[in-house]
Parts: sequence; C-alpha cells; structure tokens
Amino acid sequence: MMVTTKGRYALRLMIDLAENQKDGCFIPLRDIAKRQELSEKYLETILPSLIRNNYLEGLRGKGGGYRLAREPETYTVGSILKLLEGSIAPVACLEGGKKPCTRAAECKTLPMWEKLYRIIDEYFDGITLADLCNGKIIN
Repeated sequence: MMVTTKGRYALRLMIDLAENQKDGCFIPLRDIAKRQELSEKYLETILPSLIRNNYLEGLRGKGGGYRLAREPETYTVGSILKLLEGSIAPVACLEGGKKPCTRAAECKTLPMWEKLYRIIDEYFDGITLADLCNGKIIN
C-alpha cells in the first residue's frame, strides 16, 4: 500500500485546521498552504471530496475559508485516507468493488494479505485527528 500525495496532504490540511481554527472561524486556504508549504492549487483539488463528504465546511467571500465540520476526535486517519485514496488494501485483489480473484480458493498468500489488511485498517482507524494534533500515536 502506498499512500499518495493526495492522502498525505489531506491529513496535513485537516491537522492544520484542527490546530488553527478558533471558535469555529473559517481559515483561508492560502494561510493553510503557506503554513504547510503546499501548493494552494493542489489543495483545491482535495477540498471538494472533503466538503462533499462533510469532513469540511467552506465559505466563499470575505471572512471565508474552511473549517472542520466536526470535532477532531471524530475523524480517524483511516476514514480520511479511505475517502481520498479509495482503498488502503495492500494488494489489488482485496480492494472493494473488484471481481473476486479466480485463484482465491487456492491462493496460499491470500490469508497473509487479508491479515495485513486488517492490521493496517485497525491501526489507521485507531488514530484520530486529535491524536495526531496532540502527538499521541499508538506504537
């Protein structure tokens, strides 16, 4: 499994909002991009998914920007990555929505991949945005 730039930048964007939004204020994207040293244009490609799925709220115009739709404790790394990446499966045959592999019944490695997938899924779903902000990562 390789987490793409989209997934990594989405996490950085969400952490930045969690750490910097005060009293529900909206934060301009240019401020986030500057603090995170990321391309504002690239962040604009990530935002629609986050807004459409109620992870963020956006407001246009003066005083506009973005803010978290919920408290940081309610977002997991797993949910953010799955939203942006589509899948965090370590092998293609475990990705949701795919036809079952014709060799699944005799595949000697499938149980190993399934266990790895469960471990990854449980690990990422056990870390919240608040944990990342507070430096509380499970080892």
